[in-house]
Amino acid sequence: MIEQTVDIPTKDGATTTFIVHPERGGPHPIVLFYMDAPAIREELRDMARRIAAVGYYVMLPNLYYRRGVLELADLPPLPEAEARARMFDLMGSINIPMVMSDTDGLLDFADRDAAASPGKAGAIGYCMSGQYAINAAAHHPERIACAASLYGVQLVTDRPDSPHLAAQKTRAELYFACAEHDSYAPLEMVEALDAALKGRADAEVEIYPGAHHGFAFPQRGAVYDKPSAERHWERLFALFQRNLG
Repeated sequence: MIEQTVDIPTKDGATTTFIVHPERGGPHPIVLFYMDAPAIREELRDMARRIAAVGYYVMLPNLYYRRGVLELADLPPLPEAEARARMFDLMGSINIPMVMSDTDGLLDFADRDAAASPGKAGAIGYCMSGQYAINAAAHHPERIACAASLYGVQLVTDRPDSPHLAAQKTRAELYFACAEHDSYAPLEMVEALDAALKGRADAEVEIYPGAHHGFAFPQRGAVYDKPSAERHWERLFALFQRNLG
């Protein structure tokens, strides 16, 4: 495997991005991996490596670069409540237009790397970034062939770029993995999302019975659910295989 961490130019500066892909057999299809609210950490890099190991050029960008933050572990320690408030403040400092602008920079960089395929690409996002993965497919309908939201939040809003509306602006295959128990993405929202996607044979909303928000992260303690996590990997790899080869 080949790994590198590079500062990729964007309209607002540069996003430090972890890139990993196989050493042989390239060029490899691009998978954009948008981080969750707790930011870049080794847990996410390991997940990127798992995707890359089956034949993809994975890009994991830091979405908090505008605030000068890469890893939350590098910030001064705070009491739990204050640390949580800081994380939500960072989460609120970005939005869909900002991340779509970053996505333009990521794809531009990849298009100049011989290890990355110029063909169809995929996008995935966990937690706060499910909305970004779906909007990436709408923002680049000619490029993003598949996108997945994993226990994504804010999937049905009153904004014009709400994911349930963005889903209508792309032909990409879409997959939404939703936890049965998720205060950040309650079942009422999931049901509204599912209703909005009716009529699209290439869009699936799947509820993971018994699972909680964050079930795919091995270091999330009691919330981690290995059977659900492995199911989500099975779904992702099948999605990539169908659309990216």
